[in-house]
Amino acid sequence: MCPPIVVATGDATLKAVLPFFPGGGAAASCRFALALLLLVPAWPTQVLADPVRVAVASNFTAAAEEIVRAFEARTGHRVSLSPGSTGRHYAQIRLGAPFVVFLAADAERPRRLEEEGRALPGTRFTYAIGRLALWSRDPGRVDRAGRVLRSGHLRRLAIANPRLAPYGRAAREVMERLGVWERLQTHLVRGENVAQAFQYVASGNAEAGFVAWSQLRALPADRRGSTWRVPADLHGAIEQQAVLLREDPVGREFLDFLRGAEAASILADLGYDLP
Repeated sequence: MCPPIVVATGDATLKAVLPFFPGGGAAASCRFALALLLLVPAWPTQVLADPVRVAVASNFTAAAEEIVRAFEARTGHRVSLSPGSTGRHYAQIRLGAPFVVFLAADAERPRRLEEEGRALPGTRFTYAIGRLALWSRDPGRVDRAGRVLRSGHLRRLAIANPRLAPYGRAAREVMERLGVWERLQTHLVRGENVAQAFQYVASGNAEAGFVAWSQLRALPADRRGSTWRVPADLHGAIEQQAVLLREDPVGREFLDFLRGAEAASILADLGYDLP
């Protein structure tokens, strides 16, 4: 049996007890096994590392997946996305969920985490400005001025939960500005997040719904139905912020990539306004 051999790989240290290979003697088998083990530093050290865990707002999932693909191709690092509502992610992070990066759908929750000492100061920034849309699968149902909201012809209208989801809060603000919020209460179908509101419309469980404009941009043209892209001055800005939750070099590198030109091009293509 060969003695234990320790090899430093840069990101990890491996300790191996190398086996005896019969037929060549102890010294020969040790030399052969050592030659194999010395190849380890040439392997990508990222293979040995866990992926960086990123909590991502549900509306941003498709964009995040595309950005992650570009980031992984360029750096070799791995990223694991956990989509969900911003409010629920915030609660999970406060309870100790092991996320490294938080890509929120608002600015409020990242700011709170920073103030509470649960995020690293100076790492918070706006990565995108979301746009709201009223959407129906029916090509003739939603007009381009949103007058359908006053028509009384909608039996079920999907929105994200205004208490948990920034897109739901924006939808409520739009309906309040138009004077239809109270009248439409009995017609509302609330999803936990904007992805669920989108599914209610896509499945036919709601005739129309307030969704993220970026969700519609990702659809094939023949499935976009009818849409009203809500003017930004009808609701507060959907300012989406990112923050680093704990010190992690790959997490920092990912946020730097998110600020860069390649990510900005992806965001613009998917219907986000840039900060």
